[in-house]
Order: sequence, then C-alpha cells, then structure tokens
Amino acid sequence: MSRREEALTNEGEIAADYLEELLDIADLDGDIDTFNEGGRAHVSILTDADVLVGKNGEVLEALQELSRLAVMTETGHRSRLMLDIAGHREKRRAVLQDLAADAIAEVKESGEPVRLSPMNPFERKIVHDAIADAGLTSESEGEEPRRRVVVMPKV
Repeated sequence: MSRREEALTNEGEIAADYLEELLDIADLDGDIDTFNEGGRAHVSILTDADVLVGKNGEVLEALQELSRLAVMTETGHRSRLMLDIAGHREKRRAVLQDLAADAIAEVKESGEPVRLSPMNPFERKIVHDAIADAGLTSESEGEEPRRRVVVMPKV
C-alpha cells in the first residue's frame, strides 16, 4: 500500500470513528463503511434514518464538513473526504446525470446555452463531468450558494 493510500485509509478511519460517536450520541443506528476511490477517502453510513441526510442533503453536507474538520484536527492536513448517507449521493448522482442529459439534448437542439438550477460543488462536478463526456463544454456562474452550471453549445 502506498503512503498516499495509507493516508487516505487513515482519514477514513478517523472520520468513521468520529461519525460512530455522533451516531451513538444521537442514538441512531447505522453501519459505517470506508473505502478509497479517485484519490479520496469515502465514508458511507448505511441507515434508514433520513434525518442524517436532511432537506436537500443539508445535514449530510454539514456532517461531511464536520468529518473533514475531525480529520484535519487529527492529521493537520485538509481532507477531501466524501461522505454518503443512506445512498443519498448515489441517488442524487443518477438524478443529476439525467438532468445533464436533458440539458445536453436541449443545447444540441436549440444551439443556445442552458442554465441549470443552483447546485453545491459535488453536484456541479457530476454535471460538468457528464457534459464533458458528451463532448460539450460547461462553466459555473454565480456565487455560492446560488452557483449554477451553464451548458454551452458547440462552437
């Protein structure tokens, strides 16, 4: 295992321990799984408790930031750890890929740029990747939390 892989595994373990404590404090059930993918530590909480996801994933985003802070406090390094709860991110990824496909079709048909609804950075990355895979370009515009993806027609 490379030094980088070891560091990512350590990040996942620190975040998993932190989240395990939070689940215990909140008296919520959930199994925690960690893995490394794409140069990031990933932590997944398998649970039926939607309260951990929150409206539009807001609680999930907050828990991810808290987990990243716990890792940074322990390691002294900024973490790009990715947290998923109850499969929310995977379900959201599928919805966003469909949204991107619709926008791509609209841009190809109209020849005009298409502006999507505001999204968080995780969501924008998924959309940007889908648009690039389709051979089109995209850019982000606006300021957080109203930052959005604009799909551009081929020139």
